Amino acid sequence: MGTVLEKIEAYAKKYPGTIAWRKKAHAQVIEKHLNPGEEVLYAFCCQKGLSSLEIFNTYAVALTNKRLLIAQKRVLFGYLFLAITPDMFNDLTIRTGIIWGKACLDTVKEVVVLSNLSKASVSEIETAITEYMMVEKKKYVKVAKENV
Repeated sequence: MGTVLEKIEAYAKKYPGTIAWRKKAHAQVIEKHLNPGEEVLYAFCCQKGLSSLEIFNTYAVALTNKRLLIAQKRVLFGYLFLAITPDMFNDLTIRTGIIWGKACLDTVKEVVVLSNLSKASVSEIETAITEYMMVEKKKYVKVAKENV
């Protein structure tokens, strides 16, 4: 176990207002799905869903040098895993309320809502995801032009 949990713990310590449970179990799911040569650039914990009242749907999120990974270890058995590659990413919307913030990741297939984030953390999350996706999407455009 290594970088994912360490980065999540550092995030949770820096932004204690974020609600998160079972960080180690969720981080292990991400570690399991890291491909060879894939390194974690940024990681954090959050809830996944539209409602701020859904405080039991904790997920670990990791931004790697190849994709964005979202994982949840189920309580009894199994897990949920979602990978968003830069070519599937459309847009990112940040919303803040009285207590928490939300990051809405618009992809080609769905909108993924990461909620119950500390309000202080949403600008850092936005910067990490947006900066990465802007650089990576340019690579996909170059490949598409070369194939035409």
